[in-house]
Amino acid sequence: MAKLFSFSRGFPVILMSFLLLGTVPQVQSETAEPHPTFSNNPIVASVDGEPIWLDELKSVQIQAMMVRLHGMQEFILRQKVLNLLADRHPELRPKLIPGIQKADIARFYKTEPGIKDIGDLGQIENEIRVYLEKRQKRDYQNDLNKRFGLAVQKGWVINYFGPPNDFHLLAGIGTAMLWLHGKSESESRVFFMEYSDFLCPFCKKVQPTLNELRKRYANRVQFGYRHFPLHQEARILSEAVECARDQNRFWQYQTAIYQNPEGLKSDNQIMAAAQRARVRNLKAFQKCLDTGKYQKRVEADFDEGLRLGIQGTPTFIIGTYDRDKGTVYGEMMSGAVSTQKFVKVIEKYLNSPVH
Repeated sequence: MAKLFSFSRGFPVILMSFLLLGTVPQVQSETAEPHPTFSNNPIVASVDGEPIWLDELKSVQIQAMMVRLHGMQEFILRQKVLNLLADRHPELRPKLIPGIQKADIARFYKTEPGIKDIGDLGQIENEIRVYLEKRQKRDYQNDLNKRFGLAVQKGWVINYFGPPNDFHLLAGIGTAMLWLHGKSESESRVFFMEYSDFLCPFCKKVQPTLNELRKRYANRVQFGYRHFPLHQEARILSEAVECARDQNRFWQYQTAIYQNPEGLKSDNQIMAAAQRARVRNLKAFQKCLDTGKYQKRVEADFDEGLRLGIQGTPTFIIGTYDRDKGTVYGEMMSGAVSTQKFVKVIEKYLNSPVH
């Protein structure tokens, strides 16, 4: 069993850091290897003999903090390791990086396409300097990682500092609109849930990527949509697409909205979008909107998103699909995610063992 630590006014800073990262030293036997071992999920308390594990205290926000802290400490660790090895292994010494000079700024202004259209050199000199400094830091980070990788490859260092455990959450499918139905749905082991706001520009931007993924993983991944309207004006659009759903035109109406979301602010514009989406019974569609038939459904989606820890749009939950329980167990991704990152996560769950 892991050693338990009690909190006190003198709680060591280093132990607090271990708890945040999820790596607490474990008790070793006399025959243990002569280096410390760690657990990424230690016991943090015991209640009537029942343990509470560190992973049970996590949330989306806490996990993000832990990952950032790990990245900061990993950067310091790599610097320290390479400094200790530099005298014995000259190939690990960093390249000398000079500071950004005025000549560098002038050269960038002269050679970078389109930069002169922004303004005169005197007007944007500081912005160029900041950009070049950020690029220089990125180059240094890449060089640091390359040198550290060489040290590990040569056996000059053994790295015990692992990242915090992945954080998985259990999300209900609820009344999400599903992409697949019938037999094809029964074949899908992975669920890809989208939480979006129709007036969010990044939500609009990601739609071609999602369409590509739906084609790529047809019959293997179930896709679903729930509402998270951060903009008040987006709520009526969320209700409208649900009214279109009554007539099996959800995805068509969603497409019509994303063609010009800012242009759907009046009742006439919303009805025109329904016509473009080929909603057959426009009178029923209008009545659905007027009575607020799906106001509570949209509110329920939003409340569930808040409970899960969603803070912005678009947000995606990708994981194992349990059709009987109506849940997805997996991880959360937010923002402008690339196709490659989506594919990597989807493939991980597609290739995971069936339980």
